[in-house]
Amino acid sequence: MPVLSRPVTDPLRPLLDLPGVDDAVRQARDAVDAVHRHPANRRGWPATAAEASVRAARASAALDGGTSDIPSDGEVDDPVFAGALRIAESIGPLLPVWQRAPMQALARLHVLAAADLGVDDDALGRPRPGRGVANRLDILAGLVAGGTSVPGPVLVAVVHGELLTLRPFGSADGVVARSAARLTSIATGLDPKGLAVPEVFFLRRSRQYADAAAGFATGDRTALAEWIVLCCAAIVDGAREATGIADAALAG
Repeated sequence: MPVLSRPVTDPLRPLLDLPGVDDAVRQARDAVDAVHRHPANRRGWPATAAEASVRAARASAALDGGTSDIPSDGEVDDPVFAGALRIAESIGPLLPVWQRAPMQALARLHVLAAADLGVDDDALGRPRPGRGVANRLDILAGLVAGGTSVPGPVLVAVVHGELLTLRPFGSADGVVARSAARLTSIATGLDPKGLAVPEVFFLRRSRQYADAAAGFATGDRTALAEWIVLCCAAIVDGAREATGIADAALAG
């Protein structure tokens, strides 16, 4: 993505001037802030966040061709879904690693996601060969580790889109990209408790999601704007999903 190499102090700053981005960012922030104020999330947020993480894993697995069904005995046989669930259980421990050493966290995400996919052991957690992949991952890691001050929704969109574009591991890349976006949402303070479930929005609009991601990969300004706005819309919708979870928690 050309914008990552622009010679400016903050390489992502130009994204804030793209049409529709400012309003979309504001709406995303407002929606997440509102669900964090929900009565069920003041003290009972660990339970609602746990439910959100399972829903996120189900949707993310389905987007990569896995099942989203949890058997009655609780034993998940589908390898894609099993990997997504392993990541869901590891988000908390991975958060400080993501903030401090993003490449290490990405490697761990891939190990968790691809463990049952028949990937060679020596390929688990290791990016595909190629200087282009390594360089772009280094740039992305620098941004995650403090190399930009753009609002959380924008960084979430960039992390998500860049990992979908790079397909850095050659397996489980979609699950890894969406998990990294989730980590970024928490780490930036956009959604510090991990309550929103934007993954459901992407599943319901899988064709639009795929088309927008392909547009992001071109680096075209209009396509970049459309991707960021779509990701912000997913956050807003994910906050509505979180409100439903919180309402059910209160009713129960």
